[in-house]
Amino acid sequence: MVNPFFKNHGPYRFSEIISLVNSSKIKIEIDKEITDINDLVSAKEGEITFFHSKKYKNIAKKTKASFCLTTELLKNELPKSCLAVVVDNVLVSISKITSLFYPQSINDDFDKTAKVIENTNLKNKVIFGTNVLIGDNVSIGNNCKIGHNTIIEKNVIIGDNCSLGSNNVIRNTLIKNNVKILDNCVIGKHGFGFFPVKNKNLRYPHIGIVLIEDNCEIGCGATIDRGSMSNTVIGKNTYLDNQIHIAHNVKIGENSIIAGQVGIAGSSIIGNNVKIGGQAGISGHLKIGNNVEIGGGSGVIRDIPDNKKVMGYPAKNIREFLRDNK
Repeated sequence: MVNPFFKNHGPYRFSEIISLVNSSKIKIEIDKEITDINDLVSAKEGEITFFHSKKYKNIAKKTKASFCLTTELLKNELPKSCLAVVVDNVLVSISKITSLFYPQSINDDFDKTAKVIENTNLKNKVIFGTNVLIGDNVSIGNNCKIGHNTIIEKNVIIGDNCSLGSNNVIRNTLIKNNVKILDNCVIGKHGFGFFPVKNKNLRYPHIGIVLIEDNCEIGCGATIDRGSMSNTVIGKNTYLDNQIHIAHNVKIGENSIIAGQVGIAGSSIIGNNVKIGGQAGISGHLKIGNNVEIGGGSGVIRDIPDNKKVMGYPAKNIREFLRDNK
C-alpha cells in the first residue's frame, strides 16, 4: 500500500472481486484471498493489479501480482504466475475494487477533525500565524513556520526546518526537511479521475500520497494532486514556480526547475535536472528524460529522451522549431 494513512478493508475472496466486476469469463477453481490492490510495479503475490494499455506491456511481463484486470487483447502479455481477469472496462473495474478496499479514499470532504493549533500539542513547537488549523494524525518537525489561515488537514507529516506560507490546504502528504511552500497552495487532494458510466460519473479513488523530498520550494498557487494508485513525487532540490498544476501519479526528479503556469498531466515521469519554461503543457503517461529543456508555451505529447532541447506544439527539437519559425 502506497498510502500509510488509508485503512485497507481487505482481504476479499476472489469470488467477491469477480462478482463486483461482472467478469463471467473466469471460472473459480480455488477461491483465494486477495490481500490488496496495487500498480503493476508495486504489486506483490496475493494482490490484484490492472493492465489497460500496451504502453505498459514490458512492465506487465514482470509484475508479481497474482491477479490482473485486463483485456482480451492484452491478457497474454502477463506472466503465468498472474491470473488474467478479463473485463469490459479495466479502469471502471479497478475503480470499483479500489473503492472496496479503501472506501474512505473516494471523497475529499473538509476535515472535521481540524482544530486551532492553540488547542493542540504543537502550539509550543511551531511558529505560527493567526487562524492556523491542524487535523488528526499530523506530525511536524523542529524549527518550522506556518503562515496565517493555513489548514493542515489530517494525515500530514512534515520534517524539520520547513516553512509553510499563508492560505495553504494540505492533506495526505509527506514533506521532508528544508521545504518551502509559499502561499495559496492546495496539496494532497484527490486528482481529476472519473469515468462516465450510464449518464453519471464514477469517481476514481486516490489511495496515494504526495511526497515532497528535501530542499524543495513550491511556488504560490500551486496545486499538487495525490496519487491514484502510486504516489505523486517531487524530487530533492526541485523548484516549482507560481500557479503550477501537478496531476496524480506524476513523478518529478531531482534538481529540476519548472516555471509558472506549467501543467503536467497524470502519470507522467519527469527526469533529473529538467527545465520547463512557463505555460508549457505535458500530456499524461509520458516519460521526459534527464537534462531535458522544454521551452515556454510548448505542448509535449510524446516521450523525450535524455539531453534534448524542445519547443513548440507539438514540441520538437529546438533547432527545427527555430528553423521553421524564422
